[in-house]
Amino acid sequence: MDTLAKKAVTWRRNLHKIPEIGFHEVKTQQYLLDQLHEMPQGRMHIQTWRTGIFVYIPGVNPTKTIGYRADMDGLPIEEQTGLPFASEHEGFMHACGHDMHMAIGLATVHYLLEQPIEDNVLVLFQPAEEGPGGAEPMMENEWFQRYRPDELYALHIAPEYPVGTVATKQGLLFANTSELFIELTGRGGHAAYPHLANDMVIALSHLVIQLQTVISRNVDPLDAAVITVGKLQAGRIQNVIAEQARLDGTIRTRSAETMALVKKRIEAIVQGIEAAFNCKAKIDYGCMYHQVWNAKEQAEAVLDAANETSGVQGVLAKEAMTGEDFGYMIRDIPGCMFWLGVQSVHGLHEAKLDPNEAAISVAIQTLQKLFQQRGNR
Repeated sequence: MDTLAKKAVTWRRNLHKIPEIGFHEVKTQQYLLDQLHEMPQGRMHIQTWRTGIFVYIPGVNPTKTIGYRADMDGLPIEEQTGLPFASEHEGFMHACGHDMHMAIGLATVHYLLEQPIEDNVLVLFQPAEEGPGGAEPMMENEWFQRYRPDELYALHIAPEYPVGTVATKQGLLFANTSELFIELTGRGGHAAYPHLANDMVIALSHLVIQLQTVISRNVDPLDAAVITVGKLQAGRIQNVIAEQARLDGTIRTRSAETMALVKKRIEAIVQGIEAAFNCKAKIDYGCMYHQVWNAKEQAEAVLDAANETSGVQGVLAKEAMTGEDFGYMIRDIPGCMFWLGVQSVHGLHEAKLDPNEAAISVAIQTLQKLFQQRGNR
């Protein structure tokens, strides 16, 4: 592992200790700024935006701007790795690899300052990828508009791929996603007098079961969609009939059209629950993420860079039902997101996720090759 990769491992471990949720990445932002300010300042322009950071590096003979995004936020998960550099923020963890993403982003800036390319580069450290969504508002910022990239790249760690693997594909990589929150309100009462109340535990139970029919009976089986209910809340004590109940879930679809269909069916089912159980319902779709659709030229460029890097293999990925707000960034800008193999037994969003840090060097070398190829003519 070379000197820059070793630095990046240190950056990653320090960032891993201080996970913060979306738009609260205060310590994270300061740590990144501290590392950036230790790098050569002559060619680098730094601008903060909320808890995010823009880093603009002018090219020596530019004709375009290449963008690279690293996301910053952690998750509200209690870490169970037992690592010596485990989270110091109780109840929070970098369980999606954003600590590695940021360390690789810092290494990319460091490399481009020492090895200038012809074209301009805009590196984005983006907050709130996990929620409530930082990509769209960050793109509206003056700095993004002033230095708007002509092409844009990002990576995401992949526990299921071995170290040394870079995987991507043209077209759809990640799904359209939407959060789903449904709250039911009826009339509570004494457990001994159920006829005088409207039991929202029963209503919610029927709703959960009916939601499972949306995909199986309304979506073309050759298409792909998912409704997952991840959390249920109802009642406060065993002998009181609950007057309120709530479910939290997620919707994921291959196409925007299927997302609209699924939501229409959910709304119809909820109206039926209101009528059947004499209650009121409220639906909130929370954060909605656009699909990640990789442009052909940029996807091929990533795979070429990987295959021309010693010890790295570029492979074609399969579509995944994961969601990423990077999809908004490449909706109108040609770009590519790729998987970086980190070979972990535990998966994304798991409390024991422990990605292999050797993958950091793989990413750095692949991105160096990519910027050399895309930024020099």
